[in-house]
Amino acid sequence: MKVFKFGGASINTAERIQNTGNILRSYSGGKILVIISAMGKTTNALEKVVDAFFEGRKEDALKLFEQVKESHLTLLKYLISINWQQAENRLKDFFTEVEWLLHDKPVRDYDYYYDQVVCCGELLSTSLVSDYLNETGIKNKWLDVRDIVRTDDNFRDAYINWKYTEQKIKTDVEPLFAEYDIVLTQGFIGSTDENESTTLGREGSDFSAAIFANILNAESQTIWKDVEGVMNADPKEFPDAQVIDALSYREVVEMAYYGAQVIHPKTIKPLENKNIPLHVRCFLKPDIAGTVISNKPVHNLPPIIVLKKNQVLMELSSKDFSFVEEKPIAQLHEMFSQIKIRPNLSQNGAVSLLCCLDDKTEKIEKLALAASEIFDVQLEKNLTLLTIRHYSREKYEELTKGKTVLLMQRTPETVQVLMR
Repeated sequence: MKVFKFGGASINTAERIQNTGNILRSYSGGKILVIISAMGKTTNALEKVVDAFFEGRKEDALKLFEQVKESHLTLLKYLISINWQQAENRLKDFFTEVEWLLHDKPVRDYDYYYDQVVCCGELLSTSLVSDYLNETGIKNKWLDVRDIVRTDDNFRDAYINWKYTEQKIKTDVEPLFAEYDIVLTQGFIGSTDENESTTLGREGSDFSAAIFANILNAESQTIWKDVEGVMNADPKEFPDAQVIDALSYREVVEMAYYGAQVIHPKTIKPLENKNIPLHVRCFLKPDIAGTVISNKPVHNLPPIIVLKKNQVLMELSSKDFSFVEEKPIAQLHEMFSQIKIRPNLSQNGAVSLLCCLDDKTEKIEKLALAASEIFDVQLEKNLTLLTIRHYSREKYEELTKGKTVLLMQRTPETVQVLMR
């Protein structure tokens, strides 16, 4: 049993969906659980739909969603001929789910509506790919993962109910492999016990695949991407970025914690628990081995660089110059928990606290308002957080040259700087 996850770039055109089929055909005879993300920029497009809806611009939201509909229906025409009516009907069922919501008015938090709309991307892509594979002789069973993966109602970053999910995979998924070599479902999404759609955080399809790999006791998990493996930096930002052949679980957890987008932060633990190796390979060059991530330690790694843009520096100062002692800090951490936001970097002084946060406008405003009850609050936006693992002085100086460093933390392995 293998688990494959295909990202949005691997299925964003008819040719690439056909290529995905060729990859799966090359593994014929084995059992594969396939997780597929939303196509291309579909998630971004659906986020714009949510924004328009939540801002009360219903007609704009419907027009934006119409573009998503048309792109998928057009792709269907290129891929499916024999069973096109059945395939189109299933897509239209998913369209109806979203349009029913968009004709209403928002009465709940943004994150709730985000999950109800954005989950449509994965349902559409997997439906199309599954129907295409079946039409070309690659027999597979499509599943709605919302019937399998149970979560809490922490929308946009939901927590898995492992006990329920394991039971459902054992009873509803595993038996399917007696008839099918390929079972195909969605990543990134789940549902509450009230059948409300949830998402697991951006790039959560990696985590979804790891959940299935763990419970199915897979021999391996493979993430198919548009790069040749895990790189030491984002090649879009750093043209000289290089592929790393092997990494340990721990190193990847560190990279994910600091914001590297290659592997979802929650992915590694389910795999490490059962010592399941994770392969990161290129769908454009499937013969290349890529990167293998396992429990084996790896030495002499190059500097690993992570850039997080759109950061906010929040400075919280005591109003009467008293020490920022345990109680104010405890109150602040309670605010973080209630608002569901986590500092990427923080530093305490005698009378002030500095926190670097992702610029999620609604949450930043809530936090600043709540914190102003006990602190003087100042904000600075449009900052960049740079993290370098296995850094050298030369690399640090190169990447901070000409920048103003506002906050820095350093350990023997890692340096982080918030800069403008």
